[in-house]
Amino acid sequence: MRLPIVMGAFFALTAVMAGAFGAHGLRNLVSERSLEVFQTAVTYQMYHAIALILVALLSGFGLSRQLLGWAGGFFLAGILLFSGSLYTLVLTDIRWIGPITPLGGVCFMIGWALLLTAGMRRQADKHRG
Repeated sequence: MRLPIVMGAFFALTAVMAGAFGAHGLRNLVSERSLEVFQTAVTYQMYHAIALILVALLSGFGLSRQLLGWAGGFFLAGILLFSGSLYTLVLTDIRWIGPITPLGGVCFMIGWALLLTAGMRRQADKHRG
């Protein structure tokens, strides 16, 4: 599972870059509330970049690669929709993009639910065998 590691590392790197940009480049350009929104995007991007790497690592522990793949896909979609929409909102002030953010949050939740399911199935399979 090379792709989740590569994507996770990429999104972790860009989260650090976005965080630095937010802290230093945006401070005098946007409101405090907008900085908070931007930081929320950075934080969730980093959490889920790490989750992508976790998905790849867990594939070596006998968990369903199919469930892990789907979880990774939902984490990736969540980063793009949730963090991406918040970045766009802060940087462009395009308000219609706001309703996309919750869709990204739902993707994050589905990804975690799939990861939970993969872990529970592995445990159940272990007790059967």
